[in-house]
Amino acid sequence: MADDNDLIEFVKDRLYFATLRSKPKSTVNTHYFCTDDEFVYENFYADFGPLNLAMLYRYCCKLNKMMKCFSLTRKRIVHYTSFEQRRRANAAFLIGAYAVSINFLSFLHVALLYFSRVCLVLFRDASFGECTYNVAILDCLQGISKALQHGILNFETFNVTEYEHYERVENGDFNWIVPGKFLAFSGPHPKSKVDNGYPLHAPEAYFPYFRKHNVTTVIRLNKKIYEAKRFTDAGFDHYDLFFVDGSTPSDVITRRFLHICESTSGAVAVHCKAGLGRTGTLIGCYLMKHYRFTAAEAIAWIRICRPGSVIGPQQHFLEEKQASLWAQGDALRSKQQQTARPYQERSMALSRLISTMDGFSIGTGGLKPGGPERSDEVSERAVTMPPLPDATPFRGSASGLQNQRCWKIRMQLHHVILMLMTHC
Repeated sequence: MADDNDLIEFVKDRLYFATLRSKPKSTVNTHYFCTDDEFVYENFYADFGPLNLAMLYRYCCKLNKMMKCFSLTRKRIVHYTSFEQRRRANAAFLIGAYAVSINFLSFLHVALLYFSRVCLVLFRDASFGECTYNVAILDCLQGISKALQHGILNFETFNVTEYEHYERVENGDFNWIVPGKFLAFSGPHPKSKVDNGYPLHAPEAYFPYFRKHNVTTVIRLNKKIYEAKRFTDAGFDHYDLFFVDGSTPSDVITRRFLHICESTSGAVAVHCKAGLGRTGTLIGCYLMKHYRFTAAEAIAWIRICRPGSVIGPQQHFLEEKQASLWAQGDALRSKQQQTARPYQERSMALSRLISTMDGFSIGTGGLKPGGPERSDEVSERAVTMPPLPDATPFRGSASGLQNQRCWKIRMQLHHVILMLMTHC
């Protein structure tokens, strides 16, 4: 049983996290559970986390179910882990990410809960040798927070079955980093086959999925081992931006990559040899420029989506480029706002005109403002064409002549509005 001093409280009198030396037994007042053997990171080399998006999703579902379970409504729920550093780091990541994902705690609050009382080992890249760059749980939580903020992560629409299927090598080995925008995948081969037990996929193997999910552009970062025309003949745009495996891209390649991705309306599938290092590095540049991720947050988020991404010097490259990419992104957003301002002003003018038109009524003196007390009051409705007046005005009486004049004026105003809307 855990002493209260060992517990970190996430929800008062309800949800806790603890590090224990032995397996506790649940009691009348407390329910204990552990995920150390349920959610296990599959390492490449010396890496050990963070756990991937499917594991995080399944953990959130598991914990949500416990929180709503009738038999546990009056019990404290304690997620406990061992003192083994790597397991504890991944367990802490899960409950911290759960807290951030369901939006009852800010990532800073979670960080204070952790780091004020628990010393957690830092995550590293999927390489051999000495680690030269660390990713903290705080980076992971803030990466998740920004992904939620920008609509990159949405557990309501996340398809865990699809994620777990396509992340497997035999099924394509690909993951969405930004759903609908960036797909990272392992490089295609000349033909589909199994080579020494390792499945290889030809370009054509990806066509059905790419078409279904509006992938319109393919970017290759490794050396050519298949003909690009196999993609272009199938209707996909294809670009080669080669740089050496394990290295970092030049400024020219980085700018070219960003320009291609910013110019295409569909999703972009990016690959190198394994779809990890070079692929993750350039997608990380986009995340920093367009969503203002820090380098560490971008690396963390990409690894949560596709474990093993961004290796060695590529991590330091992203750190070095962070300030300039932020500046480029800020400048781009400022320019977009300036471009949008004239359109917004025209839209406001149209709204005022429509509001004035709708306020006209027919009196003894002909047309005069009615409706709102101020005819120049801005309408809050969307700028849409107001309903056309009846096609045949009433004729004969004096009031009919007034109606006829009113109808002609309204038709003229409709033509003016139509022209203005056409040129907005």
